[in-house]
Amino acid sequence: MMTTATGEVIMVPRNFKLLEELEKGEKGVGDHSVSFGLVDGDDIFMTDWNGTILGPNGTQHEGRLYTLRIHCGEEYPDRCPVVRFVSKLNMGCVDQRSGEVFRNKLPVLAQWNRNYGIEQVLVALRNEMASPSNRRLQQPSEGTEF
Repeated sequence: MMTTATGEVIMVPRNFKLLEELEKGEKGVGDHSVSFGLVDGDDIFMTDWNGTILGPNGTQHEGRLYTLRIHCGEEYPDRCPVVRFVSKLNMGCVDQRSGEVFRNKLPVLAQWNRNYGIEQVLVALRNEMASPSNRRLQQPSEGTEF
């Protein structure tokens, strides 16, 4: 969503938003503790994404690299993406059977608006790893997957 000089609100189409996110992800602009890009570079609908999060220092996640899958459905960015960890981890907002992030337990997903994007989701998950409720949780062996 953009506002013009006259105050007119313009809704940025899905593909334009995703192209902007792809460019940002490919150039490594933003938070360097997370990264993201398309699963398939030929996916013209830009639906399925890979993400990585570098575990925060001073936590049980320190030094670990977590892999995720992000699905941006047809209604993205009006609806939040579906986010699932591939790398197994123990965290309160993650389903321990499937790795899917519970939308209602991660504020950026629960309070989603179209101005958010993939990077904000990954950064929010990294921040959640460092939260008092998750920072000391025992973690599965590194390299295990859901």
